[in-house]
Amino acid sequence: MKNRTAAALGFAAALALTAFSATEASARELVTFDDGYTAGTIVVKTSQRKLYYVLGDGRAIRYPIAVGRPGKEWAGRTTIGRMEVNPIWGPPAEVKRDKPSLPDLVPPGPHNPLGPRAMLLSGTEYAIHGTNRRDSIGTRASYGCIRMYNEDVVELYDRVSIGTPVVVQQ
Repeated sequence: MKNRTAAALGFAAALALTAFSATEASARELVTFDDGYTAGTIVVKTSQRKLYYVLGDGRAIRYPIAVGRPGKEWAGRTTIGRMEVNPIWGPPAEVKRDKPSLPDLVPPGPHNPLGPRAMLLSGTEYAIHGTNRRDSIGTRASYGCIRMYNEDVVELYDRVSIGTPVVVQQ
């Protein structure tokens, strides 16, 4: 049955679906997406709290995310400017001002708010990254960054590169 399904969907879709044998906590899914963006574009819809990685041919992978708190959200177009595996986190000045007890640097590991991967967005102070707060996914929790489940950010990180277009919509 799986082979017939793969043949019916085509090779690319079958590869994408195979990647979705992720843990039950991950809710990424292959969806219909025909918003006019080219394959390889990341589209963030903050009102939905969803990130779409456009595959083309009217399809995308949809990931649940956490977005900026009220007053911290933003919208615009940019690209991935830097990519980091096991990033070190230094709280931005605004975060440090609100939470002065935070350390100046947090090393990689379970207490790091960036999780195992970070894709920094050019011309902004924001990133698409993992999280040490799984329960924040689906909420407005950040200072403007896009948080993903750690297994999802690792999967997305492997699909993109520096220069990948990113569109953030309200």
